[in-house]
Amino acid sequence: MNRYNFLNYFLLIFLSVSLISRSVLLIDSWTLIDRDIFSIIQIFTLGLFYDIVAYSYYIIPFVVYLFVVPSRLFNTKTHKIIALLIFFSVIYSIVFNAISEWFFWEEFGKRFNFIAVDYLVYTHEVIQNIRESYPIPWLLAIVFALTSLIFGIISRKSAQFSSFFNDNSSYTHRLIMSIILLTIPLVFFNTLHKQTLITHISENRYNQELSKNGFYSLFSAFRNNELDYDEFYITKETNALLTSYRNLVQTKNSQFISNDLNHTLRNISNKGQEKKYNVMLVMIESLSASYMGIYGDTKNITPHIDALSKKSLFFSEFFATGTRTVRGMEAVTMSIPPTPGRSIVKRPDNHNMFGLGWIFHEKGYDNKFIYAGHGYFDNMNAYFGNNGFKIVDRQNFAKEEISFANVWGVCDEDLYNKSIKEADDSYHKDQPFFSFVMTTSNHRPFTYPEGKIDIPSHTGRWGGVKYTDYAVHNFLEKASKKPWFENTLFIFVADHNGGSAGKNDLPLYRYKIPFLIYAPKLIKAQKITKLSSQIDLAPTLLALLNWDYQSKFYGKNILSKHFKPRALIGTYQKLGLYQNNKLTMLLPNGTSKAYKVKELGLHHNTYEEIIPLAQDLEDTIDYYQSASYFHTQGLDRYEHITSSPQKLQSLPIERR
Repeated sequence: MNRYNFLNYFLLIFLSVSLISRSVLLIDSWTLIDRDIFSIIQIFTLGLFYDIVAYSYYIIPFVVYLFVVPSRLFNTKTHKIIALLIFFSVIYSIVFNAISEWFFWEEFGKRFNFIAVDYLVYTHEVIQNIRESYPIPWLLAIVFALTSLIFGIISRKSAQFSSFFNDNSSYTHRLIMSIILLTIPLVFFNTLHKQTLITHISENRYNQELSKNGFYSLFSAFRNNELDYDEFYITKETNALLTSYRNLVQTKNSQFISNDLNHTLRNISNKGQEKKYNVMLVMIESLSASYMGIYGDTKNITPHIDALSKKSLFFSEFFATGTRTVRGMEAVTMSIPPTPGRSIVKRPDNHNMFGLGWIFHEKGYDNKFIYAGHGYFDNMNAYFGNNGFKIVDRQNFAKEEISFANVWGVCDEDLYNKSIKEADDSYHKDQPFFSFVMTTSNHRPFTYPEGKIDIPSHTGRWGGVKYTDYAVHNFLEKASKKPWFENTLFIFVADHNGGSAGKNDLPLYRYKIPFLIYAPKLIKAQKITKLSSQIDLAPTLLALLNWDYQSKFYGKNILSKHFKPRALIGTYQKLGLYQNNKLTMLLPNGTSKAYKVKELGLHHNTYEEIIPLAQDLEDTIDYYQSASYFHTQGLDRYEHITSSPQKLQSLPIERR
């Protein structure tokens, strides 16, 4: 009997489980997909193709194993036991993967992707998050039971199963079979660089995702976590690009300090006396506009922030640049478009980047990145610690400072209490402070202290949002009693929306977030309805402070009468510019798309595909190609370092 026939059972199980998984996800998304018969056929036909591609990768170690094991060992009873254990483990992994995909789909509305790759790097946080969010013992028991059932059916019902362990195949036969089976994935590897076929079957994002195979999507995401803009996207000639860039970012109050097109630094001047206001910038985890009453939600889970917006400078048409926390951090601190691939925060060479940290540092501020969790996650400590900030993360919280915590960090109340202590410390040193505070409570598993709100902990997103709202109110109540309160700008902005899934490649409604600045003694309450983006936060803040400074920012002061409304949004592959009610998108296959936004609601948007307008397409290319060019050339660095970043990093805040 040919030992390689053993792989037929792997194929049968792999394709069957993939089919069932795709069908379950399709039923779950039934109201969101294109349901005509042709679309359904496309989903399952292309899905089968990628299942086969995934299978060819999956069996590589088994093909190698079947080749190297000689017949005299292969046919022994000991090896039969080992092989059966391997077979059982393979079934278990396939079933486990399918169930894992269900929960990933429930959270993100997508197959395994770049997010899953990032999460695999941080196994402690992810495993703990899973343990706190789901009934793991029951799920593992279900996987074990299903695996046992499949294993029992095949091993007992198949007359040929036992005969696989009476193999007499020759070395030459094994060599030929192995070469064939290893050549197939090699061909796929070199011809399917990305899942480009998927994007052509439908404009509906859910149809596209259902056509994928989760295992292959995960592999593809590992492979494509860095994207060279010039290789994958529409480009312009460099000098023309740099000239257009200058026109794109130039403002009435700015002047480039050099005529050299590769020199990006420019002087910004703001009228009026410079202010030394303290700044408490709070980036709130996953606070979607769609959760809030001020945007039309009726669940009344953000009453305090809704009320706060009426006392603040409230930017109601504000959009996140991406769907991950690090994208929000990158955009707010560096004021740059989301370049393809992973965020600069997560890239290894991210020291001395031009951004808010160094500007405030030069002005004599005590800068601190204050995080509820462990800042090694997503490389946050390395990024902030080497870009003008001191680090205060979970390891700097004394035991008595923590009343509640989960795997992601201490609860928002504890975080805000710590932030107030750090502000007190700066105030007592007679030093203005700039604190970048990152919350975590509005994140699965949505656990928080009991008795604070009328939604029990660990019951879902709505509770996480309402506790977030409660904690903000509690924070401002305590801060208002401090001597530095009246001289402080409190900025509240979300890192990204609470979900990234949508029927379209870039669902606009998923990117809309709140941004408000509260300082009752310093800033008049006002609602600003200009379309704007996270990259505009830094220039707007510095304009409110009336600071003259040098800049490499892409963003502009939203409050300026010359501000041109637009928003930059993207994923790690798809790059979009939203302006004049049109969304223009660059794709990593060297093409573009454009849509007229017919409707932008609280929980949906309606697009009509159009031919990209020349100016919109050029602007989109100018933003993204120039940002990628400057980063690869090292031109987005801070050029006037007045203090060693290594020294800043070596002086973490002591526990207090």
